[in-house]
Amino acid sequence: MDFDPVLLARLQFAFTIIFHIIFPSFTIGLSAYIATLGVVWIRTGEERFQHLMRFWTKIFAVSFAMGVVSGIVLSYQFGTNWSRFSAATGNVLGPLLGYEVLTAFFLEATFLGILLFGFSRVPPWLYTLSAAIVAVGTAISAFWILAANSWMQTPAGHEMRNGIAFPLDWFQIVFNPSFPYRLAHMLNAAYLTTGFVVLAVGARYLLAGRYVAEGRTMMRMAIGLTAILAPLQLVIGDQHGLNTLQHQPIKVAAMEAHWDGSKPGDFHIFAWPDEVNGVNRFELSIPKGASLILTHRMNGLFQGLSSVPASERPPVKLVFFAFRIMLAIGFFMIAAALLGAFLWWRGTLFEHTWYLRVMAQSWWIGFVAVIAGWVVTESGRQPWVVYGIMRTADATSPVPGATIAGTLALFVLAYGVVFSFGIYYINRLIAHGPRAGETHDPEQVPGRPISAAHDAGREAIRRR
Repeated sequence: MDFDPVLLARLQFAFTIIFHIIFPSFTIGLSAYIATLGVVWIRTGEERFQHLMRFWTKIFAVSFAMGVVSGIVLSYQFGTNWSRFSAATGNVLGPLLGYEVLTAFFLEATFLGILLFGFSRVPPWLYTLSAAIVAVGTAISAFWILAANSWMQTPAGHEMRNGIAFPLDWFQIVFNPSFPYRLAHMLNAAYLTTGFVVLAVGARYLLAGRYVAEGRTMMRMAIGLTAILAPLQLVIGDQHGLNTLQHQPIKVAAMEAHWDGSKPGDFHIFAWPDEVNGVNRFELSIPKGASLILTHRMNGLFQGLSSVPASERPPVKLVFFAFRIMLAIGFFMIAAALLGAFLWWRGTLFEHTWYLRVMAQSWWIGFVAVIAGWVVTESGRQPWVVYGIMRTADATSPVPGATIAGTLALFVLAYGVVFSFGIYYINRLIAHGPRAGETHDPEQVPGRPISAAHDAGREAIRRR
């Protein structure tokens, strides 16, 4: 059997980074939420904020550990599968990734120890300060990782000598043309992802009639956050799209399945791109909608896929559908957050069981949106690994395809085990609740099993 080493190397990196990105996209937002809980706890002295802070810290620790384990593998792949890429870009990307370790990872690891083991050993202000420093550390980590990846999308501040990139201006390298938009988009996505997880857990407790005070607090805080950030993400995404159109027009053409650049682009709600014939099948479109969004003019023109040879185009179907998944989830988040804010304003947020049920099952949507956005970003850059400088096919190591296939199979098995145990343990922590050490939950209705406590939950909610 013939194995394509380039394809397999791409699949292996895609699998490992998709698995990895789940955890930073959660821990970045969760660390900020934990720090916020600590500040509110110190200011108000209310025990429910302390309970929630320690509860979410346990979940953060599990997620952080899985993120570290899955991230280590990525760095090894640069040497094993992508040695030519590392040789060509190491002068630029090596320091950026090193700065992430020096300025962020050590900071997080140090103060996470206080956060995990120092509750009864340090004053509350120091405990909360540790949480805030961990939150800052996760944001700094995102800063450097996004700087490195953004340079691959819109390289700047360097010169090429014999196929090797040499840095000339570190400010231009770090703050390359796409970096501010990508950093804002990713950080906002991380906070939204965490917001919907917290919202789902709070709704789950209210439906079960357990930890009602904590559940109400979680829902209020999550809705207050997402009602602002979900619409804001639409604005950030629009600006990010305009920046991408300027620097990577073919990526945008793939996102919109736009073939003929001599005509205004329709916004395709659904279509089936035919990459062989350069047309779309089964279109359901808004006429000139893409032109209006991207050029702010109904008859505005932007570059089409047919303007470059097929070898210069990204995989259109993958980019097109991943973008629509991300977009659909984004609009769902906006609707869910604004509806929750309206119900809260009306004073009926906790009385609508249908809303609680929907939110309780929506914990996963942020993760899917982040993965879909990553697919759009990375697949839309193809066939370049560093846009306009180095092709993906020229970046791999001289490793046999069968070897890569074998390690990919092992990664799938190992990650499946790690992920399963991690999710199982997180679910156990959620099932135990914010006051797991208490023998009696004053919010739970006696004599009712949790699985059948919906009516009791509604009664407890009304009483409070």
